Formats: sequence, C-alpha cells, structure tokens
Amino acid sequence: MKRIALIAMLLFSGISFAQKKSTTPKTSFVWESANVYFIVTDRFNNGDKTNDQTYNRNKPTGKLRGFEGGDIRGIIQKLDEGYFTNLGINVIWMTPIVEQIRDGVDEGTGFTYGFHGYWTRDWTAMDPSFGTRKDLAELVQKAHARGIRIMLDAVINHTGPVTPADSVYPNDWVRTSPKCTYKSYDTYINCTLVENLPDVVTESNEHAALPSFLANKWKKEGRYDKEMASLDAFFKKTGYPRAPKYYIMKWLSDYIIDFGIDGYRVDTVKHTNEDVWADFKKVCDQAFAEYKKNNPKKVLDNNAFFTVGEVYGYNIGGKKFYDFGDKKVNYFENGFTGLINFDFRNEAKMNYEELFSRYSNILQNDLKGNTVMNYVSSHDDGYPFDKKREKTFESGTKLLLTPGISQVYYGDESARSLDIEGTQGDATLRSNMNWEDIANESKTKEVLAHWQKLGLFRNNHPAVGAGVHSQILASPYVFSRTFIKGNYSDKVVVGLDLEKGEKSIPVGTIFANGTKVRDAYSGETSTVVMGKVNLNTDFGVVLLEKL
Repeated sequence: MKRIALIAMLLFSGISFAQKKSTTPKTSFVWESANVYFIVTDRFNNGDKTNDQTYNRNKPTGKLRGFEGGDIRGIIQKLDEGYFTNLGINVIWMTPIVEQIRDGVDEGTGFTYGFHGYWTRDWTAMDPSFGTRKDLAELVQKAHARGIRIMLDAVINHTGPVTPADSVYPNDWVRTSPKCTYKSYDTYINCTLVENLPDVVTESNEHAALPSFLANKWKKEGRYDKEMASLDAFFKKTGYPRAPKYYIMKWLSDYIIDFGIDGYRVDTVKHTNEDVWADFKKVCDQAFAEYKKNNPKKVLDNNAFFTVGEVYGYNIGGKKFYDFGDKKVNYFENGFTGLINFDFRNEAKMNYEELFSRYSNILQNDLKGNTVMNYVSSHDDGYPFDKKREKTFESGTKLLLTPGISQVYYGDESARSLDIEGTQGDATLRSNMNWEDIANESKTKEVLAHWQKLGLFRNNHPAVGAGVHSQILASPYVFSRTFIKGNYSDKVVVGLDLEKGEKSIPVGTIFANGTKVRDAYSGETSTVVMGKVNLNTDFGVVLLEKL
C-alpha cells in the first residue's frame, strides 16, 4: 500500500520517474501556495566580477543608483549552497535581465543606470551585467532539479529612457507624450508614466517595421538573419499583425521556449489595455506547450504557465476588479492567474485570526481558482509593513502563514536595512544583500532561522497557502488548514503565541487519536491523545504535520 501511495503522489505532482535521482520535493506544488523569493538581480550576490563594468557605464551616480555587481551567477552560487532550499523557496523571481539602455538619466533622485532592469533597450538580448544565456540555462536547470521554479519579469508597457547613447524607438512604436495624469482609465494608459519614459503604443494593431537601430545592432552581432527568420515564423504561426506589442510578446516568449522558465511577473499592467495581457497569456501558453513538447524529460509537473500582474494599488478587497474610478477591470479574465496584493503590508497590522480568515474567505470564494501575491516589503513600495525592521519575526509569521502566495523580498528573512542614509527615492529599498550579517550576527541568524522554519513548512504543505482556514481555539491561538485537489489532500495545525515549555494543542478533527505528528518548528514528535497534542518546546510557535 505504501508503494502504491508513493506512486500516486509522484504522478499527481507530475514528477517523472526519469527524475527520480533529482532532489525535487515530493510534495505537490500549486501556484496558489507558492513561496516566491523576489530578487533585484544586481543587488543580491556578485558571482562574476568580470561583468561588473559593461557598456562603459562608469559615470558617477546617486547612492545605490548604479550597477553594484549582482548577477545570475551569484544567484546560482546561493542556489548551489542550498540557501533557497533551506528557506523553503519554491519560486525565484528576478527583476528583468534583458539588455538595458547603455547610458543613464537623472529623474530627480540622482544619476541612475538601469541596474533594476526596467529600462529595456533590446528584449532579445540579455544584459551582460546580469549574465549570459548560458548562465540563465544553468540557473533554470539547477533550480528545477531542486523543485524551484524560475519566474522572470515582463515589461511591455515602455522602453528605456532616451539618452545621448540610446535613441528613441520610432513613432509607430512609442509615444513620448502626454504624461499620465492618473485621473481616469484613459489617463493611465494613453500616456507616459513619467517624463522621458517612452510608452509603447500597445493599443495599435498597425504594421510597424523593425526599428532600424535594432536591425543594425543585430547585423553587427551577426544574428540579423536568424532573428528575422524567427520573427517571420512567429507572425505566420500566430496570424498576429506586426504591431509593436506582438514583437515584444514574441521576444519575451522566446525565454520560455529556449530556457523553460515557469512564469512571468508582468510590470505596469494597468497602464496598458487589458486585452494586451489576454494575448500575452496566449502567446506564453503556446510557448510553454512548445517547450514541453521539445523537452519532455525536463517538465517539472502539469502546472500551466503562471502569470502574476502588477496592477499597482490592487488589493484583495477589490476581489475580481480594479477600480479606475470611471471603469472597473477584471484582470483575472484577461491573462492573469494572480495579482500582487498591494494592501497586505497594511492588513498585516490585523491580528492573526482576522487576517487569516479574511484572506481564506475571499480566496476560497470570490477568487476561487485565482490568487494574490502578498508582501511585507518590495522594491518600489516606500511604506512597507516594517521599514525599520523591528518586527521581523511577526513579519515572517504573518507573511508565510497567510493564505495566498508569499513574496519574500530579498533580505526580508535577514532584516536587510530598508533605510540607507544618503539615498533618494526607492534606492533605499534596494540595498545590497546583507550576507555579512547572516554570517556573523547572532540576531540575524535567529531571524533567518524563524523564516526558514516557516518557509520550509509552507513549501512542504500546500494547505498553508491554498487550503481552507479554520480557527480551532481563540486563546491560545490554534488553527487548521485543509487542502484537497483530486485524490491529494494535505492538512496541518498551527499554534501561535503559545507558552514556552509544556503546552497542549487541540487538533480538532484534523488528526485522529493515535496519529503520530511532528512539530516542524521544534522538530519534536508526539501522538494525538484525546484530540490534543502535548509538547514541551522552547518556542511559542507550533507547526503540526502528520508523520
């Protein structure tokens, strides 16, 4: 019977027997319960110092507004060390890695280069400061071997700013005015986000020739004929017009076909007509199907390609809709399985039960089949839940135990400073990862251990993020989560703010009497007796799982 159950679990999770020697976890993965690690690629870890100075980007910049050296090779190093596995991470999301503008600009916060990845110059090339195609292939392969998915960042709304070294895209590709006023649906879309950030005319279905600067660039790089043939094949296969948005969709989907990435986080969603994203999802799905067909032994599971949108200001309370004031838009019906939840950082101020039950009720009803991605801090939110890093344990507990997807912004788990003296604007949120603190500071190690235990529990149990929440006891606080999908089921019981030392935790109807359980937080085991589990641990948190 045990052998049959194991085979059933492997088949459900999509793990092929050809992969049996890998370190892929046997727990079923569902995007609705993902534990995502969000990295500003340039700020995480410098694994290749030879690419620190590319394209002569050596002008003086504002503090933390130039390239600091982080790259894909640095992420691979930490992957090899087991850092993400130990943190329970099952998705890595990186800021865009495509080629950025060669020069920089000053938007009023100091001279800045495109270290963040959102100032695209050429979607078909990777920026050498971030790494090579070989690096990306290795990252995906090694991540997949550990059951970790790779999510890239898609920008279709705009190009990079215009500089002396970076000409503007042609008029049939972009608009350079007016600047958005954000007063209505239209004034979020048919305009530029800020001065000198050319807006792609994504509403257009008119034919646009390939920009001459790109054609010349590709010719110098010796890949013009190959790129043009690939474009011809795409437009012939899809029937889409040669409009700018479809060029960009094609270029972004190539990363799916070529590398087998698992998802896209999509930038500036509400600044583009929603039908663009419905088309983008179709293109991504087709590309993912092609990758799976061409690489059957590399397929992780049966999950569809995942898309999560940045609809700035959307919160879970809006349920299916984002309200522009004069128009409500359902982005879930236009290409997105999930949306970033911008209000979690505020709602995390609620008590546990109020927070957990609210999110479970909405996700299990109004948003059934969809999800939200919660965060306590991020790369462009100046009002995080705990900017001074004074509530790092609470931050981890609430983020990692709340229903929905958890987005761990690099350094949340190590109390990386979000308040850097001398910075302007969002640069303070994008400091270098504090590896020295992790290595040397006992307090940092204690915080990290807390996030690791909770993260591993979430990774091992889809019930945590995707299951139905139910309170078992109000004081001390104990709750359960139950997840059922087909023949697969997962149940857990969690206790928070408990007394240290001896404690008795009721398990409701989750675990029958005689069931052997393990507390994933302390590592202690016990047996259910008269509907309770008795433990003696040094912690106020209990994470019960069936042995």
